[in-house]
Amino acid sequence: MISSTPPVVPVGRIASNPQPVFRLTADLELRPWRYDDAQALVDACRDPDIQQWNRPGRDVSLADARERIARWQESWTSERSAIWAVARLGERARGLIGWGDIDLRGGSAEILYWMLPAGRGGGVMPEAVVRLSWWAMDDVGLHRLRLTHSVANPASCRVAAKAGFALEGTMRLALLHADGWHDEHLHARVRGDAWPGA
Repeated sequence: MISSTPPVVPVGRIASNPQPVFRLTADLELRPWRYDDAQALVDACRDPDIQQWNRPGRDVSLADARERIARWQESWTSERSAIWAVARLGERARGLIGWGDIDLRGGSAEILYWMLPAGRGGGVMPEAVVRLSWWAMDDVGLHRLRLTHSVANPASCRVAAKAGFALEGTMRLALLHADGWHDEHLHARVRGDAWPGA
């Protein structure tokens, strides 16, 4: 049976535009990944905290990293995901943030992010999450955004709270990490929720 409900966001809303660049405070920006960022991706795959919470893969070579960056560029045009590098102006990536599992018909997406050690602790990630959430809702037109993390990862819980994502509940044994199954917190914001600081 074909649904008579129109899609929340028309196909092409993302792909018909170039991927934007967003300025953050402290001379940081969110920009598309470039091939010269490949070493940052290799470094992320070697970082124990990123491995624990994000599962980026192990033993990633520079060639593998460049291939993954090419796939992220293709994912923009296919509207499956939208991935940005977190970087100081003129420097290589020090983090990743983006929307995965984009569902234009249903109007939803899930945010994902990580930071290399040099970029942690400065409050960058909550600001980046708010900026990309604003883009996803106000520019793209998505209705619901979600953020999930292991209950054993309080840093991500703080990011969610600071970015205005309400805690909706705990998903039991929802994600397999290297050390076994973890319960996951589910946070979300929907269209109409107040923005932090508003």
